[in-house]
Amino acid sequence: MPHLTAPDGTRLTYHLRGEGDPLAHHLRGEGDPLVVLPGGPMRASRYLGDLGGLAAHRRLVLLDLRGTGDSEVPADPASYRCDRQVEDVEALRIHLGLERMDLLGHSAGGSLATLYAARYPERVARLALVTVIPWAIGEPATPEDRLEAARSRAGEPWFATAFPALEAWLSGEGEPDWDLLGAFFYGRWDDGARAHDAAAEWETNDEAGDRFHDPAAFDPPALRGALERLTAPVLVLAGELDGGPTPALARRLAAVFPHAESVVQPGAGHYPWLDDPEWFTARIAAFLDAPARRD
Repeated sequence: MPHLTAPDGTRLTYHLRGEGDPLAHHLRGEGDPLVVLPGGPMRASRYLGDLGGLAAHRRLVLLDLRGTGDSEVPADPASYRCDRQVEDVEALRIHLGLERMDLLGHSAGGSLATLYAARYPERVARLALVTVIPWAIGEPATPEDRLEAARSRAGEPWFATAFPALEAWLSGEGEPDWDLLGAFFYGRWDDGARAHDAAAEWETNDEAGDRFHDPAAFDPPALRGALERLTAPVLVLAGELDGGPTPALARRLAAVFPHAESVVQPGAGHYPWLDDPEWFTARIAAFLDAPARRD
């Protein structure tokens, strides 16, 4: 498996999806890879698969964040913090030999992608943020957001059992029952979604996840100011049925960027490439293939 060494010596692994080695193809001028940062927070990139077939349009470079998947556990657990991992992303760009890169962040990976874009705006060609809660700009999803989205699923056969578990989780009454809560994160709660949800238990580094969104990692006013300098086009994609982020919250995230558009995928939850792969891949591919900005 291809790997690189982070600035602090941690060995990081990335996985390639699509035809051939994306680095070799890029050097021959045959197209750009898409660097993908997973969510969780701190879930191994395996859960992303080929992003619903997006690998047929772009060569995907899926990074296992430090301490997840096939990447090493760092010597310093404090380095799991989101802002500390920005330099891992920059090290990957340099390793791939890319002057600028197209970047996609899913869920919590969008926090990392946003911080990277603020620190290295000149290195981002395009930025896609998929179902990203805007923690980084101080706008978390509220319990009311999640409950309102959940109530739209009242016609589902699992709703009567799952909704009380959601209310208990959001009110802080005991540990969350993920066997019941998982249904709210998918547009279709079928066998494939259940298997995908169940895999999170062994694909996620819980200790690292607890450290990832440390409030000290973010300075919302400074970040908003830095993102005003980003000239790259940005796509913020939300799922119609997702409670975190809701489409309204995703629109607030898009408003932070100078050149952003917000789109809502019909019938989708938090993993839109599973709910309607064709819609998802067509929309992301169209964004990535649009003519570059000329500033």
